[in-house]
Amino acid sequence: MSNRDLLIEIGLEEMPAKVVTASINQFATKVENWLSEKKISFHSVKTFSTPRRLALVIKAVVETQEDNTEEAKGPAKKIALDAEGNWSKAAIGFTRGQGVSVEDIFFKEINGIDYAHVIKFTKGQQVVELLPELKEVVTGLTFPKNMRWANQEMRYVRPIKWIVALFGQDIIPMSITTVESGKVTQGHRFLGETVVVDSPSAYEQQLEEQFVIVDSEKRKSMILSQLKALETKNGWTIPVDEDLLEEVNNLVEFPTALFGSFEEEFLELPDRVLITSMKEHQRYFPVKDNEGKLLPHFVTVRNGNDQGLEIVAKGNEKVLRARLADAAFFYREDQKSTIEASLKKLETIVYHEEIGTIAQKVERVRSLAGQIGRAQNISEAKLKLTDRAAQISKFDLVTNMVYEFPELQGYMGERYARMKGEEEEVAVAINEHYMPRHAEDSIPHGTVGALVSIAEKLDTIVSCFAIGIIPTGSQDPYALRRQASGIVQILLEKRWSITIEQLLKLSLGLAEESGLLKNDLSDVYENLISFFKARVKHLLSEKGIRYDLIDAMLENEMGHIHTLVEKAQVLEEQKNAPDFKGSMEALSRVMNIAVKRTVTTDVNPDLFDNEYEKGLYQAFESVKNEYYSAENEEQKYRLLLTLKEPIENYFEHTMVMAENEEIRNNRLSFMHVMSMTISSFAAMNKILTA
Repeated sequence: MSNRDLLIEIGLEEMPAKVVTASINQFATKVENWLSEKKISFHSVKTFSTPRRLALVIKAVVETQEDNTEEAKGPAKKIALDAEGNWSKAAIGFTRGQGVSVEDIFFKEINGIDYAHVIKFTKGQQVVELLPELKEVVTGLTFPKNMRWANQEMRYVRPIKWIVALFGQDIIPMSITTVESGKVTQGHRFLGETVVVDSPSAYEQQLEEQFVIVDSEKRKSMILSQLKALETKNGWTIPVDEDLLEEVNNLVEFPTALFGSFEEEFLELPDRVLITSMKEHQRYFPVKDNEGKLLPHFVTVRNGNDQGLEIVAKGNEKVLRARLADAAFFYREDQKSTIEASLKKLETIVYHEEIGTIAQKVERVRSLAGQIGRAQNISEAKLKLTDRAAQISKFDLVTNMVYEFPELQGYMGERYARMKGEEEEVAVAINEHYMPRHAEDSIPHGTVGALVSIAEKLDTIVSCFAIGIIPTGSQDPYALRRQASGIVQILLEKRWSITIEQLLKLSLGLAEESGLLKNDLSDVYENLISFFKARVKHLLSEKGIRYDLIDAMLENEMGHIHTLVEKAQVLEEQKNAPDFKGSMEALSRVMNIAVKRTVTTDVNPDLFDNEYEKGLYQAFESVKNEYYSAENEEQKYRLLLTLKEPIENYFEHTMVMAENEEIRNNRLSFMHVMSMTISSFAAMNKILTA
């Protein structure tokens, strides 16, 4: 079968670097899906992207769409035929809609009823006739932020300037706003010229001749090799931050690395300040010596060739020098202020109009951190440090340095607190209480930092829920999901015994005292429980736990997070064991019948009237004594499994719902007591055993 290569390039004004990679991946996925839906075979898809273009070359696209044969179901036989055996209007209409005739009908039995069926054949179209539909794929791409331009109604990440759409050497006609597709693309904005693309296979090479490296991976390799060359030539180490590399790569079409320098006096600034100034604001790579000490140099990547690099370097040096001079000034000025003066300023800064000032939030965090610490039996000495850390945890928010560089919150607080003579654990906790800042970040190392971190995150979540700010869909402006995940992660890794339920009750108590609750307390609590269960569910999913096992773990209280995770892992490891199905069915049977209890009575062994009932009671009593003192969750699980045979014997020889009311209530109470112990491990009746 003959085939051709397909090229689609969307030419744009420069896109934000952070959307380029996601956009080209989305473009590729949507085109692949479209080709599959249209039954158009192809060999492979190659992606190309720069700040000014998103492009795909699809190799070996067939010339003709696959023929399609499918079976279509119509009306039941008694409707398709009238009393005389003639075709009804329903049958004729069905076949007309399928493009066939009544002679093509055959009957097929489904659930005991004969239905009319036909074989519908659709001949594949010429692919060149279908390709203009790709316009809908191009216009259907989504972006974090869109814009309009000129007098156009269309919204897109940036204005579309040109479109290249080729099937082999034939132009695929499509029009988007005022732009018509064609063969013409643009080279580098300053170094290149207009390019008439000869064919999809020539696309990459033709653009490279015009100083555009369209293969993003090739561009990235060029940057890395140039950085390596600078390291070798100068005896430097250039630490490569992957996020920065990705961003820089998506800022250029033809990369050329160069270096500049700054005055050594700026090395007196903290390394984090220097690196943040270079990385976050200028997209520069810092330079270190072989011992890891920061040097007064930086590396940047130019979007162009190696001509006039000295002039470019001087321009970058001038910009960075101004940045560092500001940072040095802010650093000196901040040291003149006291922590107490900064805390006073927090009283005038509103965190949220319905939640109050940052100072009020800090007081709640102090109280909450203390309550959590006491619940964990933390020593009085640690509690005192925790209180001070919570009290001054936000003081650096009003410093000049954090105002200019918000990324340094916490870090500058730790440094300034240490300079002001605060205890080391207090200083470290100011930085750690923001941790984990993201999914890959570590939790606070110290107890003090962990206590303040949980308290601060918990107060934010509960305060927001109290006034009705609840994340929905993709809307989560206060990053409450991330903060809840942080709390769960800390509890898990610290193996603390305080539960999510306890934490929420403590924080809700403070919210109620502060007059923050806008809704019924019990409703807010239930919403918070559901919210945290969703975070725990996500955690368990990432650990590879099967969905029904997760449901079994979260049916009741979450309890101790580390215990819950261990139980889930035990079930996940055992789910394919030979005795798993039978054991879960036996334990589930107890739980299912226990819900029928309507009268609360103590279990009376004297009312047991057969050996199997007595045998199960004795077995359960033995298990219960060991269960609650077991060393780990696997031991508990193994103990529950020993009840399988006694439970099966019990139900085979015992009618729980006996006619005698006293015996029936006693048996239901026994089932309830057993169910409570079983469900303390997991809701076994939620586990799929089919």
